[in-house]
Amino acid sequence: MHQENYSRVAEFVLLGLSSSQELQYFFFFFFNLLYIAIVLGNVLIVLTIISEPTLHTPMYIMLSNLSVLDVFLATYATPKMIHDFLHEPKMISFEGCMAQIFLLHVFAGGEMMLLVAMAYDRYVAICKPLHYTTIMNLCRCTGLVVGSWVIGVLHSLSQLAFTVNLPFCGPNRVDSYYCDLTLVIKLACTDTYIPEVLMLLDSGLMGVSSFLLLLISYTVILVTVRSQSSVGMAKARSTLTAHITVVTLFFGPCIFIYAWPFSNFPVDKVLSVFSTVFTPILNPIIYTLRNKEVKSAMHKLKTRYVSSRFPF
Repeated sequence: MHQENYSRVAEFVLLGLSSSQELQYFFFFFFNLLYIAIVLGNVLIVLTIISEPTLHTPMYIMLSNLSVLDVFLATYATPKMIHDFLHEPKMISFEGCMAQIFLLHVFAGGEMMLLVAMAYDRYVAICKPLHYTTIMNLCRCTGLVVGSWVIGVLHSLSQLAFTVNLPFCGPNRVDSYYCDLTLVIKLACTDTYIPEVLMLLDSGLMGVSSFLLLLISYTVILVTVRSQSSVGMAKARSTLTAHITVVTLFFGPCIFIYAWPFSNFPVDKVLSVFSTVFTPILNPIIYTLRNKEVKSAMHKLKTRYVSSRFPF
């Protein structure tokens, strides 16, 4: 009779970024500084957009939501990683592992959809400027933002549905600093071919369709911008460059990782760190350095703060 009763693994061991003690001390201080910068930089963008009425437009509403997603994307695993640099062994409970998988796909899926929404906003603004206020009204903008979060949650639930009930009864060492779904699935005490295919189809369909939509949108926008040379188009080029840079930074590592989803290369850890730590800190830098409106609003916010603190 086939044995169906498995003793479920209660916790997983995370192997982390490096086994070198000296490197782990360096990483502890380095990633602490990066994480603080991520939170402060993105929160500053959100506060700036909220405090400046002229920025209450669809593009900046979406930008503020991108900053919120970046903070969450950096927070689901980075504080745990920083804590683990000074602790051995690096353990995480089964429930904590499933929570990490769920949160990663919520925030990454939501950001993917939000980037598509931002591309649509730029498409309407540049290709149909006379109809922009009618098409991209507050109701539609809100729908696109909420839809991004909803799709992220549904995508994550679909990933978790065929993972949480897999029998994990033996191996529990995850060669990463967080619970990477592609690595966790391989630890199950059963044939994982079908779950692996379902995971790849789910994430692949979402990633490829999003990337193709972005590629088509920005191709059309670039053709439109190139055919015109007005001052408005020069500003559009600057904004467009920031958007394309952010899309490249986000999708580049994802494409590489999911091109070989169940092969564990050393570079995968680097790309994972880039996606969850460096991209969230680069996004506010890219948007603020290339956006005069945001920089001007930040200056006003600073002036108001200084005036309120030091009235004389």
